[in-house]
Amino acid sequence: MTQAITRVLGISGSLRRDSFNTKLLAVAADGLPARVEYQRYEALRDIPPFNADDEGTPPAAVSHFRSLLDWADAVIIATPEYNASIPGQLKNAFDWASRPVTTAALRGLAVAVIGASTSSFGATWAQDQLRGSLGAAGARVVDLELAVAEVEDQLSDDGTFRDPQLLDQLTAILDALMAEADIAATERDASAPLGASR
Repeated sequence: MTQAITRVLGISGSLRRDSFNTKLLAVAADGLPARVEYQRYEALRDIPPFNADDEGTPPAAVSHFRSLLDWADAVIIATPEYNASIPGQLKNAFDWASRPVTTAALRGLAVAVIGASTSSFGATWAQDQLRGSLGAAGARVVDLELAVAEVEDQLSDDGTFRDPQLLDQLTAILDALMAEADIAATERDASAPLGASR
């Protein structure tokens, strides 16, 4: 029996052209299993500040972001850390995705968070805060961390880790993400009306 395709959306929390976290996200994408259809979201800068007055009629960039989350079975996010916290543009996007509460695009979605920084902490605070925020919005968050500290020394020019332990940690996170996506798909199919398709 052929295993169903799992659709994974990748999101980098950095807007910088040569972002280390965008490179980290590419390493994660390369480690996904063959059954995955992968797409990277590249329009984070287009999402305007969250405004509850516009929940019912969101801007086009927000509707596009929500539609990609609806398309996805799982999401992997690579986040930098700004002032010991989540980058504002990333937090803003997920504030939009958490509304309206009853039909939020994040609800029940499998999500994994990884991160890198040039400091010795590897964006651990931002990752922890982002996992908490996503969990509060109803996402199925993988409770594992990949904190790539001093990333400029850890990522080689060919897009691989110099420390094999980092690859082991990333592999464990991707395996857990696929497992969460499979569980979510099973629960979604069980609750769907007879004959309905996603």
